[in-house]
Amino acid sequence: MFHIAVLPGDGIGPEITREAVKVLKAVGEKRQLELGFSHHLIGGASIDAQGVALSDDLVDTCRRSDAILFGAVGGPKWDHLDLPDRADYALIRLRQELSAYANLRQFRLYAGLEDASAVKNDIVETGIDFIILRELSSGAYYGRPKFREDTPRGRRAVDTIEYYDYQVERLARHGFELARQRRARLTSMSKWNALESSRLWRDVVEEVAQEYPDVDTRHEIVDAGAMNLIQRPAEYDVIIMPNMFGDILGDEAAVLAGSIGMVPSAEISLDGPSLYEPIHGSANDIEDRNVANPIGTILSAALLLRYSLGCPDGAGDIERAVGKVIAEGYRTADIWTSGDQQRVSTTEMGDLVVEML
Repeated sequence: MFHIAVLPGDGIGPEITREAVKVLKAVGEKRQLELGFSHHLIGGASIDAQGVALSDDLVDTCRRSDAILFGAVGGPKWDHLDLPDRADYALIRLRQELSAYANLRQFRLYAGLEDASAVKNDIVETGIDFIILRELSSGAYYGRPKFREDTPRGRRAVDTIEYYDYQVERLARHGFELARQRRARLTSMSKWNALESSRLWRDVVEEVAQEYPDVDTRHEIVDAGAMNLIQRPAEYDVIIMPNMFGDILGDEAAVLAGSIGMVPSAEISLDGPSLYEPIHGSANDIEDRNVANPIGTILSAALLLRYSLGCPDGAGDIERAVGKVIAEGYRTADIWTSGDQQRVSTTEMGDLVVEML
């Protein structure tokens, strides 16, 4: 039996993870997979019940699991707390505890959602289906020194970008393996015209590329890539980039998919279970209204099946079911654009995906 730790979290987290679990159970029955689920508090819900955003017991439970399905954490109720006591710090610490080194985001515009995309129809009609693989263990967010100080010239702040070759190599290798499973195109985006860390990044990616002669490899300066991603998204298959750039462009690319609520992601671990979550936050303003879009979480469950449980057929089942639901005109509020479409709730969307399965 596969054990999946479910961490609903705060805001709309419990609503969207509930629908994803429903879909996973349906796939389990269809594909004869034995799936066991355990539900645990994290973030603000855990602070209220246990006094900590992430307990040591939960870390141990996650490490013993085959995969982790995550909702969202945080909200105004806990924003006044200082790090590391804040609700949203629970996810950062959990990533560190699991040695997550890569964030995989899958962007796909499903047929029928062209009007929901923020870019022109003639662009989205060329097709959107690519992955951004973001380095997650180093870069500007973790570099040292990192400090603020008062100086005679004024207040000063310092952040440091640091990368070792092995950190770039393992991410690049993962990207090339993904590209081999897809359309054999890999684009590396960095700022090698200005940053020494990015020159190392480019050099290491080029070294790894020699082992993958069957993959078409390109290097782009990230600011040009940010523009090309919106103007010519069909050119991309797998994109790899350093931590901060991947964080920024990963959110930018969500407009291509029709809504941030449509995008799934995975936190890939070095030697333990991986974590799967939608890329959006806790959206506390719509909590308990049954209007949130669960598709990003449902598609994250598809990634869970593909990458952690070794069940690509089950992942494909979910992705095709989502496509059929969209094609038949069902929409949650965030992707509803016209009266010709049928607006549905969070629960109804989950039920529809199960029905299509």
